[in-house]
Amino acid sequence: MNDSIYLFLVYGAYFICTVILSFLINGMFLKFASNLGTRNQDENFIRWNANVKPSLGGISFFLIFLLSIASYPIFFEQNQFLYDKQLLGILGAGTLAFLLGLSDDAYNTRPMLKLAVQIICALILILTGTHIAIFSNDYLNYAITLIWVVGLMNSINMLDNMDAISTVVSITTILSALLILYLNSDGRNIYIIILIGVMAALIGFLYFNWHPAKMFMGDTGSQFLGLFLAAIGIIYFWNTPDVHKNYVTSKQFFVTILTFAIPLIDTATVVINRFLKGKSPFIGGKDHTTHSFFFIGLNEKKIALMYGAICLISMLFNFLIIKVIDNWGYLHISLFTLYFIILFLFLYLPSRKNEH
Repeated sequence: MNDSIYLFLVYGAYFICTVILSFLINGMFLKFASNLGTRNQDENFIRWNANVKPSLGGISFFLIFLLSIASYPIFFEQNQFLYDKQLLGILGAGTLAFLLGLSDDAYNTRPMLKLAVQIICALILILTGTHIAIFSNDYLNYAITLIWVVGLMNSINMLDNMDAISTVVSITTILSALLILYLNSDGRNIYIIILIGVMAALIGFLYFNWHPAKMFMGDTGSQFLGLFLAAIGIIYFWNTPDVHKNYVTSKQFFVTILTFAIPLIDTATVVINRFLKGKSPFIGGKDHTTHSFFFIGLNEKKIALMYGAICLISMLFNFLIIKVIDNWGYLHISLFTLYFIILFLFLYLPSRKNEH
């Protein structure tokens, strides 16, 4: 059988099976654990959705992530990945992030303990070879990796503030990574099946997370996703050259920033506005970019669709950067900087009108 046909059938079948598996797992959780994974109702956090619903979606993400790693040698008859230090590091850090989120959903972990565990997750990645490599000085690379991992774990967590938002953004981020793998013709890479599995888990969960949500991913999901996407971001956005085998730091920077624009802008918006009001950025509130669009008249379904559309537009620009633009120069830097500024203002300015 032609290799490309074989790969298409394997990945297609695996995607369909894991979407169904995710749907069944989350459906089972919803039926048999309707009040498991709910937060302490006496906590002082201000939440967008006042209804108490199970926060169990993240468990399905992690289970299918593990299944994807275990399934690879079944399809491709290779066991070398068991000795892949980088993959083992992502597995270890992902497990720790999952346990952190699980603990936070159950016991409302203290912020400093949460930060300490996030730093440990970042250090595990660094020590096992997953770190940003844009500077000649390794310590600068390690420092920016630490900021990147901890920042993204918190950004994905903060973005999970309205039905389906984090789910939709994470799906499109994984699609961008798969696009890069496809453009680089790396069809037998283990990360393809892992990315397909986690994306399928998100799609199966989206049925229950779409407005009006029956289930939330909780910190169990957002902490694991933040760590996983941070690691994938390092490998395939920060560190992977374009299809012409050119590695230009500014080019990789824009590919990364455009891919993760929404969580980064949402976090920046919250931090800026809360500092201006003299409030802590670590306490929940109804001042995210998503909430601002709701207050000016968009419903939650339209907001989720709009954010998904923004991510797809950014993915199109990434395709141009990686595949089409060969002679990268100041003109391209200026154009994509302008796009990011426009996107930032589009998401940020409505928040300035938010009086809630």
